[in-house]
Amino acid sequence: MHKQDQQEVLDNKGFKKQQELLEVKGLKTYFYMEDNKVAKAVDDVDFTINKGETLAIVGESGSGKSITSLSIMRLIQSPPGKIVEGSIKLEGKDLLKLSDSEMRKVRGNDIGMIFQEPMTSLNPVYTIGNQIAESLIKHKKMKKKEAYKRAIELLKLVGFARAEEIVNEYPHQLSGGMRQRAMIAIAMSCDPKLLIADEPTTALDVTIQAQILDLMIEMKEKFESSILLITHDLGVVAEVSDRVLVMYGGQIVEEAPVHELFTNAKHPYTEGLLASIPNIDADIERLESIPGVVPPAHRFPKGCRFAPRCKHVMNKCNEANPDLLEFDSKHKVRCYLYED
Repeated sequence: MHKQDQQEVLDNKGFKKQQELLEVKGLKTYFYMEDNKVAKAVDDVDFTINKGETLAIVGESGSGKSITSLSIMRLIQSPPGKIVEGSIKLEGKDLLKLSDSEMRKVRGNDIGMIFQEPMTSLNPVYTIGNQIAESLIKHKKMKKKEAYKRAIELLKLVGFARAEEIVNEYPHQLSGGMRQRAMIAIAMSCDPKLLIADEPTTALDVTIQAQILDLMIEMKEKFESSILLITHDLGVVAEVSDRVLVMYGGQIVEEAPVHELFTNAKHPYTEGLLASIPNIDADIERLESIPGVVPPAHRFPKGCRFAPRCKHVMNKCNEANPDLLEFDSKHKVRCYLYED
């Protein structure tokens, strides 16, 4: 839908109505291990992404962030993994009901993905130009000459001064930041509706990180896309996101607009994450840390999954897992502290 069409959709108060692009409902992705153990990596997750929005999913390693993104792309390796329940609807079309060939058309065309380490997703034996052109030939039915011309245009868009040379170079000839730019060019080549970025700046130094984040937002606005950003870095979240989901133990424990989360966090886990961020204005000798680690997905506690690490733990926290409560229309939290 074009921007002009979106502006005409108003709510009953005359304000522009946000339109849903992606709806994830009741998503459960489990991994079946030896000894009949089941790892509930993503366990009953609901969220939406609106058109033109940047939604961040944050949490420590093992919280279920990346498995959520791979589930949306239907890239869960089976066995041992399986999406056992739920729906993933892109503009009303349930991706879990598509055939493999139909899903291949969605990947790259409707949904683009940027991975944490581009060397694992860029093919080392093909040039950068070949890898961009391949997507355009496959999804946009372009001729080879036209696709290469577009590849050079895309490389210029993502900041390559010598795009005509880069198009003939191989991934190993580029620096980490340049490879990440090339990945963004590939991901955006078919004007996707949704860009999934899984830890896109983790392996990069701070200066290059900022450049990549600016570039992602610039490309999002140019192509009128939405972004799902997977990260453990709350500094990155504050920089680029509109709304935030905090994940822990395969579940969403808090959801809020980005400003609300940073100024009025509710869940003890979110508070712990925020307290561990360095602040140059604060006179603190030592940063706080959350005791313990995220439990393995096959050994989640019976009650609240954060209870063993929580300083506010109560008896009922160990008995049953709390529901995700709606604190107000935009702020949700999974914690017994707010039950009443």
